[in-house]
Amino acid sequence: LEPGPGPPERAGGGGAARWVRLNVGGTYFVTTRQTLGREPKSFLCRLCCQEDPELDSDKDETGAYLIDRDPTYFGPILNYLRHGKLIITKELAEEGVLEEAEFYNIASLVRLVKERIRDNENRTSQGPVKHVYRVLQCQEEELTQMVSTMSDGWKFEQLISIGSSYNYGNEDQAEFLCVVSRELNNSTNGIVIEPSEKAKILQERGSR
Repeated sequence: LEPGPGPPERAGGGGAARWVRLNVGGTYFVTTRQTLGREPKSFLCRLCCQEDPELDSDKDETGAYLIDRDPTYFGPILNYLRHGKLIITKELAEEGVLEEAEFYNIASLVRLVKERIRDNENRTSQGPVKHVYRVLQCQEEELTQMVSTMSDGWKFEQLISIGSSYNYGNEDQAEFLCVVSRELNNSTNGIVIEPSEKAKILQERGSR
């Protein structure tokens, strides 16, 4: 008869003892003690990676550690311990991952998820950038002054020549349409702020 298998090797020495089986809410996950030990203060490290574990847990008939948590959000937790990156699919709520990260006491992951949530909230509150456009009519000699006095967030967009409409003395004065734009402040809820004195001057010139 062939000799039976020897005792399993201890953690860090290779073999079966390196691997850990987790039963999270009825779903099995298999990983290594090295992965779970990436965060020494975490619930998972204290449960599975210490010779004298600080935490006690029942095991099921397969020897898997029983953890009464939602398995749906455990995937991002385990993957973060594996490669240090936060990956959340569209089907998962970031708040759910945050809840699990806090339960498993993975401080660095808690910070990452909170930053992600904060960035998403900022993008949502800002919404798409809207612009207000105005078309101002001016003569050639007024063009330089008009561009130089532009302020209050107005930006030059386009200059369109419309020929010579006015005649002063013996010289024709070239006429232009100057297109300018400004970002619409979202805090105004779509109401355009009353222009300042410089903006009013531009507006008056464009209304001639």
